[in-house]
Amino acid sequence: MPAPTVSVLLPFRDAAATLDTCLASIRVQTWTDFEVLCIDDGSRDGGDAIAATHASEDPRFRLLRAPASGLVAALNFGLRQARAPLVARMDGDDLMHPRRLELQQAAMTADTDLTVLGSRVRAFPAAALSDGFRAYVDWQNTCVTEQDIAADLYLEAPLAHPSVMYRPERIIAAGGYRDGPFPEDYELWLRLHRLGHRMGKLPRPLLRWRDHPGRLTRVDPRYAREAFDRLRAEHLAADARLAAHRERLVIWGAGRRTRRRVAHLLAHGFQPMAWIDIDPRKLGNRIGGVPVVPPDWLRGRAPRPFVLCYVASHGARPCIDAELERLDFRKGADYLHVG
Repeated sequence: MPAPTVSVLLPFRDAAATLDTCLASIRVQTWTDFEVLCIDDGSRDGGDAIAATHASEDPRFRLLRAPASGLVAALNFGLRQARAPLVARMDGDDLMHPRRLELQQAAMTADTDLTVLGSRVRAFPAAALSDGFRAYVDWQNTCVTEQDIAADLYLEAPLAHPSVMYRPERIIAAGGYRDGPFPEDYELWLRLHRLGHRMGKLPRPLLRWRDHPGRLTRVDPRYAREAFDRLRAEHLAADARLAAHRERLVIWGAGRRTRRRVAHLLAHGFQPMAWIDIDPRKLGNRIGGVPVVPPDWLRGRAPRPFVLCYVASHGARPCIDAELERLDFRKGADYLHVG
Protein backbone atom coordinates (compact mmCIF):
# COMPACT_ATOMS: atom_id res chain seq x y z
CA MET A 1 0.00 0.00 0.00
CA PRO A 2 1.23 3.56 -0.69
CA ALA A 3 2.45 5.50 2.33
CA PRO A 4 -0.30 7.50 4.07
CA THR A 5 -0.03 11.18 4.97
CA VAL A 6 -0.59 10.56 8.71
CA SER A 7 0.44 7.71 11.03
CA VAL A 8 -1.50 7.48 14.30
CA LEU A 9 0.84 6.19 17.01
CA LEU A 10 -1.19 4.40 19.68
CA PRO A 11 0.66 2.24 22.23
CA PHE A 12 -1.59 0.40 24.68
CA ARG A 13 -1.42 -2.03 27.57
CA ASP A 14 -4.48 -3.49 29.32
CA ALA A 15 -6.82 -0.94 27.73
CA ALA A 16 -9.65 -3.32 26.80
CA ALA A 17 -12.27 -1.28 28.67
CA THR A 18 -11.77 1.81 26.48
CA LEU A 19 -9.84 0.74 23.37
CA ASP A 20 -12.83 -0.09 21.17
CA THR A 21 -14.43 3.36 21.51
CA CYS A 22 -11.02 4.99 21.06
CA LEU A 23 -10.37 3.15 17.78
CA ALA A 24 -13.93 3.83 16.62
CA SER A 25 -13.32 7.58 17.06
CA ILE A 26 -10.32 7.28 14.72
CA ARG A 27 -12.22 5.31 12.08
CA VAL A 28 -14.71 8.17 11.58
CA GLN A 29 -12.07 10.87 10.95
CA THR A 30 -12.88 13.25 8.12
CA TRP A 31 -9.25 12.94 7.00
CA THR A 32 -9.13 9.38 5.71
CA ASP A 33 -5.55 9.00 4.44
CA PHE A 34 -4.01 7.56 7.60
CA GLU A 35 -2.68 4.41 9.18
CA VAL A 36 -3.10 3.46 12.84
CA LEU A 37 -0.20 1.70 14.55
CA CYS A 38 -1.75 -0.15 17.49
CA ILE A 39 1.34 -1.03 19.54
CA ASP A 40 0.54 -3.80 22.01
CA ASP A 41 2.91 -3.33 24.94
CA GLY A 42 2.22 -6.66 26.65
CA SER A 43 -1.55 -6.54 27.19
CA ARG A 44 -3.12 -9.25 29.33
CA ASP A 45 -6.78 -8.21 29.24
CA GLY A 46 -7.77 -8.94 25.63
CA GLY A 47 -7.06 -5.46 24.31
CA ASP A 48 -4.95 -6.99 21.54
CA ALA A 49 -8.00 -8.89 20.30
CA ILE A 50 -9.97 -5.64 20.08
CA ALA A 51 -7.19 -4.04 18.02
CA ALA A 52 -6.99 -7.18 15.85
CA THR A 53 -10.71 -6.94 15.12
CA HIS A 54 -10.36 -3.35 13.90
CA ALA A 55 -7.35 -4.37 11.79
CA SER A 56 -9.35 -7.17 10.18
CA GLU A 57 -12.19 -4.79 9.33
CA ASP A 58 -10.11 -1.80 8.20
CA PRO A 59 -6.75 -2.21 6.39
CA ARG A 60 -5.59 1.16 7.71
CA PHE A 61 -5.21 -0.39 11.17
CA ARG A 62 -2.09 -2.41 12.03
CA LEU A 63 -1.61 -4.43 15.22
CA LEU A 64 2.07 -4.56 16.15
CA ARG A 65 3.67 -6.37 19.09
CA ALA A 66 6.23 -4.38 21.07
CA PRO A 67 8.76 -6.15 23.32
CA ALA A 68 6.67 -5.28 26.46
CA SER A 69 9.47 -3.06 27.72
CA GLY A 70 7.33 -0.09 28.73
CA LEU A 71 5.76 2.99 27.20
CA VAL A 72 8.97 4.70 26.01
CA ALA A 73 10.18 1.58 24.21
CA ALA A 74 6.73 1.15 22.62
CA LEU A 75 6.70 4.77 21.44
CA ASN A 76 10.16 4.51 19.87
CA PHE A 77 9.24 1.17 18.30
CA GLY A 78 6.15 2.79 16.79
CA LEU A 79 8.12 5.77 15.49
CA ARG A 80 10.37 3.40 13.56
CA GLN A 81 7.32 1.66 12.05
CA ALA A 82 5.48 4.82 10.99
CA ARG A 83 5.37 5.31 7.23
CA ALA A 84 3.87 8.82 7.10
CA PRO A 85 5.64 12.20 7.25
CA LEU A 86 3.32 13.20 10.11
CA VAL A 87 2.57 11.27 13.30
CA ALA A 88 -0.48 11.86 15.48
CA ARG A 89 -0.16 10.59 19.04
CA MET A 90 -3.12 8.90 20.66
CA ASP A 91 -3.81 6.94 23.84
CA GLY A 92 -6.16 3.99 24.13
CA ASP A 93 -8.42 5.61 26.70
CA ASP A 94 -9.06 8.90 24.87
CA LEU A 95 -11.32 9.98 22.00
CA MET A 96 -10.56 11.96 18.84
CA HIS A 97 -12.73 14.79 17.56
CA PRO A 98 -13.85 13.73 14.03
CA ARG A 99 -11.91 16.58 12.38
CA ARG A 100 -8.72 16.29 14.43
CA LEU A 101 -6.50 14.71 11.76
CA GLU A 102 -7.92 16.96 9.03
CA LEU A 103 -7.27 20.19 10.92
CA GLN A 104 -3.86 19.27 12.29
CA GLN A 105 -2.64 17.89 8.96
CA ALA A 106 -3.73 21.09 7.19
CA ALA A 107 -1.97 23.30 9.75
CA MET A 108 1.24 21.27 9.63
CA THR A 109 1.24 21.29 5.83
CA ALA A 110 0.73 25.05 5.77
CA ASP A 111 3.62 25.68 8.19
CA THR A 112 6.45 23.30 7.39
CA ASP A 113 8.73 24.86 10.02
CA LEU A 114 6.44 23.72 12.83
CA THR A 115 7.66 20.55 14.56
CA VAL A 116 4.85 19.84 17.05
CA LEU A 117 1.20 20.90 17.01
CA GLY A 118 -1.18 20.15 19.86
CA SER A 119 -4.76 21.19 20.46
CA ARG A 120 -7.02 22.22 23.27
CA VAL A 121 -8.65 19.30 25.04
CA ARG A 122 -11.86 18.43 26.87
CA ALA A 123 -11.49 16.38 30.04
CA PHE A 124 -14.02 13.65 30.82
CA PRO A 125 -15.97 12.09 32.50
CA ALA A 126 -17.01 15.24 34.35
CA ALA A 127 -18.14 13.42 37.51
CA ALA A 128 -14.76 11.70 37.93
CA LEU A 129 -12.42 14.65 37.33
CA SER A 130 -10.05 15.47 40.15
CA ASP A 131 -9.68 19.14 41.07
CA GLY A 132 -6.00 19.02 40.13
CA PHE A 133 -6.63 17.54 36.69
CA ARG A 134 -9.46 19.99 36.04
CA ALA A 135 -7.20 22.94 36.94
CA TYR A 136 -4.39 21.57 34.79
CA VAL A 137 -6.67 21.21 31.74
CA ASP A 138 -8.05 24.72 32.28
CA TRP A 139 -4.48 26.07 32.33
CA GLN A 140 -3.47 24.06 29.26
CA ASN A 141 -6.40 25.44 27.31
CA THR A 142 -5.22 29.01 27.99
CA CYS A 143 -1.62 28.20 26.96
CA VAL A 144 -2.18 28.26 23.19
CA THR A 145 0.21 30.45 21.21
CA GLU A 146 3.85 29.61 20.54
CA GLN A 147 4.76 32.54 22.80
CA ASP A 148 2.55 31.15 25.60
CA ILE A 149 4.13 27.72 25.29
CA ALA A 150 7.69 29.07 25.37
CA ALA A 151 6.96 31.42 28.30
CA ASP A 152 5.21 28.82 30.46
CA LEU A 153 7.20 25.73 29.50
CA TYR A 154 8.73 25.43 32.99
CA LEU A 155 5.39 25.78 34.72
CA GLU A 156 3.75 22.58 33.48
CA ALA A 157 3.80 20.40 30.36
CA PRO A 158 2.00 22.75 27.94
CA LEU A 159 0.90 20.08 25.44
CA ALA A 160 -1.36 17.10 26.11
CA HIS A 161 0.68 14.23 24.68
CA PRO A 162 -2.24 12.38 23.02
CA SER A 163 -3.34 15.63 21.34
CA VAL A 164 -0.16 16.30 19.37
CA MET A 165 0.86 15.80 15.77
CA TYR A 166 4.56 16.03 14.90
CA ARG A 167 7.18 15.37 12.25
CA PRO A 168 8.69 11.99 13.18
CA GLU A 169 12.03 12.51 11.44
CA ARG A 170 12.68 15.57 13.64
CA ILE A 171 11.70 13.71 16.79
CA ILE A 172 14.03 10.84 15.88
CA ALA A 173 16.85 13.27 15.00
CA ALA A 174 16.41 14.90 18.42
CA GLY A 175 16.91 11.53 20.11
CA GLY A 176 13.36 10.15 20.15
CA TYR A 177 11.67 9.45 23.44
CA ARG A 178 14.01 8.98 26.39
CA ASP A 179 13.55 6.61 29.29
CA GLY A 180 14.44 7.82 32.76
CA PRO A 181 13.08 9.03 36.11
CA PHE A 182 10.93 11.69 34.45
CA PRO A 183 7.74 12.07 32.36
CA GLU A 184 8.72 11.13 28.80
CA ASP A 185 6.48 13.66 27.04
CA TYR A 186 7.46 16.68 29.15
CA GLU A 187 11.14 15.78 28.76
CA LEU A 188 10.65 15.72 24.98
CA TRP A 189 8.95 19.16 24.90
CA LEU A 190 11.76 20.64 27.03
CA ARG A 191 14.43 19.08 24.82
CA LEU A 192 12.79 20.26 21.60
CA HIS A 193 12.53 23.79 22.97
CA ARG A 194 16.20 23.69 23.95
CA LEU A 195 17.08 22.61 20.40
CA GLY A 196 15.10 25.49 18.87
CA HIS A 197 12.08 23.60 17.53
CA ARG A 198 8.75 25.39 17.17
CA MET A 199 5.71 24.04 19.01
CA GLY A 200 2.15 25.31 18.62
CA LYS A 201 -1.43 24.50 19.44
CA LEU A 202 -4.75 24.74 17.59
CA PRO A 203 -7.19 26.83 19.66
CA ARG A 204 -10.02 24.30 19.60
CA PRO A 205 -10.59 21.06 21.51
CA LEU A 206 -9.76 18.11 19.25
CA LEU A 207 -9.25 15.47 21.96
CA ARG A 208 -11.43 14.16 24.76
CA TRP A 209 -8.88 13.40 27.49
CA ARG A 210 -9.98 10.80 30.01
CA ASP A 211 -9.19 11.12 33.72
CA HIS A 212 -9.22 7.98 35.87
CA PRO A 213 -7.50 6.67 39.01
CA GLY A 214 -5.12 4.44 37.04
CA ARG A 215 -3.54 7.23 34.99
CA LEU A 216 0.26 6.96 34.87
CA THR A 217 0.46 10.52 36.14
CA ARG A 218 -1.09 9.31 39.40
CA VAL A 219 0.58 5.95 39.94
CA ASP A 220 4.03 6.14 38.30
CA PRO A 221 6.92 7.71 40.28
CA ARG A 222 8.22 9.26 37.05
CA TYR A 223 5.33 11.73 37.36
CA ALA A 224 5.93 12.64 41.01
CA ARG A 225 6.62 16.23 42.02
CA GLU A 226 10.29 15.51 42.69
CA ALA A 227 10.74 14.09 39.17
CA PHE A 228 9.27 17.24 37.61
CA ASP A 229 11.44 19.50 39.79
CA ARG A 230 14.66 17.70 38.81
CA LEU A 231 13.74 17.71 35.13
CA ARG A 232 12.84 21.41 35.07
CA ALA A 233 16.07 22.33 36.85
CA GLU A 234 18.17 20.39 34.34
CA HIS A 235 16.66 22.21 31.38
CA LEU A 236 16.46 25.59 33.10
CA ALA A 237 20.18 25.35 33.79
CA ALA A 238 20.77 25.04 30.04
CA ASP A 239 18.22 27.70 28.98
CA ALA A 240 19.89 30.54 27.08
CA ARG A 241 17.73 33.11 28.87
CA LEU A 242 19.13 32.04 32.23
CA ALA A 243 22.66 31.73 30.94
CA ALA A 244 22.56 35.35 29.75
CA HIS A 245 21.56 36.53 33.24
CA ARG A 246 23.52 34.07 35.35
CA GLU A 247 24.94 36.78 37.64
CA ARG A 248 21.59 38.61 37.91
CA LEU A 249 19.24 35.80 38.91
CA VAL A 250 16.44 36.56 41.40
CA ILE A 251 14.10 34.00 42.93
CA TRP A 252 10.52 35.02 43.82
CA GLY A 253 9.47 32.95 46.84
CA ALA A 254 11.49 32.48 50.03
CA GLY A 255 9.49 29.79 51.85
CA ARG A 256 10.91 26.41 52.79
CA ARG A 257 8.97 24.54 50.12
CA THR A 258 10.22 26.90 47.42
CA ARG A 259 13.80 26.63 48.64
CA ARG A 260 13.62 22.83 48.41
CA ARG A 261 12.54 23.08 44.79
CA VAL A 262 15.06 25.79 43.93
CA ALA A 263 17.83 23.59 45.37
CA HIS A 264 17.69 21.46 42.21
CA LEU A 265 18.64 24.52 40.13
CA LEU A 266 21.27 25.76 42.59
CA ALA A 267 22.93 22.34 42.36
CA HIS A 268 23.78 23.30 38.75
CA GLY A 269 25.96 26.16 40.01
CA PHE A 270 23.43 29.02 40.08
CA GLN A 271 23.24 31.49 42.95
CA PRO A 272 20.51 34.15 43.26
CA MET A 273 21.41 37.75 44.00
CA ALA A 274 18.16 38.15 45.95
CA TRP A 275 15.04 36.33 47.12
CA ILE A 276 11.73 38.17 46.72
CA ASP A 277 8.82 37.76 49.11
CA ILE A 278 5.81 39.78 50.26
CA ASP A 279 5.63 38.27 53.75
CA PRO A 280 6.86 41.01 56.14
CA ARG A 281 8.16 38.31 58.50
CA LYS A 282 10.65 37.16 55.85
CA LEU A 283 11.79 40.58 54.60
CA GLY A 284 15.21 41.55 55.87
CA ASN A 285 16.26 37.95 56.48
CA ARG A 286 19.13 36.33 54.60
CA ILE A 287 19.13 32.88 53.01
CA GLY A 288 22.64 31.55 52.51
CA GLY A 289 23.88 35.11 52.82
CA VAL A 290 21.44 36.37 50.16
CA PRO A 291 18.88 39.03 51.21
CA VAL A 292 15.10 38.58 51.16
CA VAL A 293 13.64 41.74 49.60
CA PRO A 294 10.23 43.12 48.53
CA PRO A 295 9.19 43.28 44.84
CA ASP A 296 9.96 47.01 44.64
CA TRP A 297 13.64 46.13 45.09
CA LEU A 298 13.53 45.37 41.34
CA ARG A 299 12.44 48.88 40.36
CA GLY A 300 14.98 50.64 38.15
CA ARG A 301 17.74 48.17 38.95
CA ALA A 302 20.39 48.04 36.23
CA PRO A 303 21.38 45.79 34.72
CA ARG A 304 17.93 44.29 34.95
CA PRO A 305 17.71 41.03 36.94
CA PHE A 306 16.06 37.91 35.59
CA VAL A 307 13.30 36.60 37.87
CA LEU A 308 12.25 32.97 38.37
CA CYS A 309 8.88 32.80 40.10
CA TYR A 310 8.49 29.59 42.09
CA VAL A 311 5.33 30.53 44.01
CA ALA A 312 2.72 27.77 43.63
CA SER A 313 -0.07 29.15 45.85
CA HIS A 314 -3.49 29.19 44.20
CA GLY A 315 -4.14 32.55 42.56
CA ALA A 316 -0.62 33.86 43.18
CA ARG A 317 0.65 33.81 39.59
CA PRO A 318 -1.76 36.48 38.24
CA CYS A 319 -0.81 38.75 41.14
CA ILE A 320 2.90 38.24 40.44
CA ASP A 321 2.31 38.89 36.73
CA ALA A 322 0.53 42.16 37.55
CA GLU A 323 3.30 43.27 39.90
CA LEU A 324 6.10 42.45 37.45
CA GLU A 325 4.29 44.07 34.55
CA ARG A 326 3.89 47.19 36.73
CA LEU A 327 7.66 47.14 37.07
CA ASP A 328 7.97 46.78 33.26
CA PHE A 329 9.17 43.17 33.36
CA ARG A 330 8.06 41.08 30.38
CA LYS A 331 7.03 37.46 30.79
CA GLY A 332 9.31 35.14 28.85
CA ALA A 333 11.96 37.81 28.39
CA ASP A 334 12.53 39.13 31.93
CA TYR A 335 10.88 36.49 34.07
CA LEU A 336 9.53 32.96 34.01
CA HIS A 337 7.15 30.99 36.20
CA VAL A 338 8.43 27.62 37.41
CA GLY A 339 5.95 24.95 38.49
